[in-house]
Amino acid sequence: MAQLSFYSADASQPGVADLAGVLCAHGRIVSFASSAARLSIVVDEPWRATALREEFAVRGVTATLTTADCGSPLVRTAFRSDLLGLATAWTGDGAKRVPDDFLLTGAVLRLWALAAGARERHDGKRRSGFLLGLDADEQGTHEPLLRALRQAGLLSMSSRGSVVGVRTDTPAVRVAGRARLRRLVELVGDAPIAAEPAWPASLVAVSA
Repeated sequence: MAQLSFYSADASQPGVADLAGVLCAHGRIVSFASSAARLSIVVDEPWRATALREEFAVRGVTATLTTADCGSPLVRTAFRSDLLGLATAWTGDGAKRVPDDFLLTGAVLRLWALAAGARERHDGKRRSGFLLGLDADEQGTHEPLLRALRQAGLLSMSSRGSVVGVRTDTPAVRVAGRARLRRLVELVGDAPIAAEPAWPASLVAVSA
């Protein structure tokens, strides 16, 4: 049996701080009267909403599933005092920001992958990679997240060419290469129900 990485999703104790993975994607967190905060995200497939609700519940946070105005699944918590620390860390000057001391653990990566991760469509010209969606409306978060991914061993030091779709409303960072994809799989853990086609483990099998 392979040894678990200290930072992998399966090795770490689940905590509310892991929900930062939703904010690495296009999630939103808002505060109320400096006493509580609410976390929400609109996702593109029902399995993502179900999986995120389950991950929230593991961390003692109840989330409801509903439908956004655009017709897509919406995952949303109530206003809760235990989310206030997350809101304080991830907001500043009216915008979402990545905290200076942010550490990209496997649990955070797992939430990010569930919220906005997908296999890259193979175009026949290069090996497929795994895309982690970025927030198109909060471009100030992109470079700090690239740094965090480099520190986690998932991107090259230059990260040149790693961000795709920058001129669209669905920018993403591309993780590619056999070693980095294996590292990603080690960090995010097993795929939840219905997520297998979108999970990075299938890419590792292809590139082996």
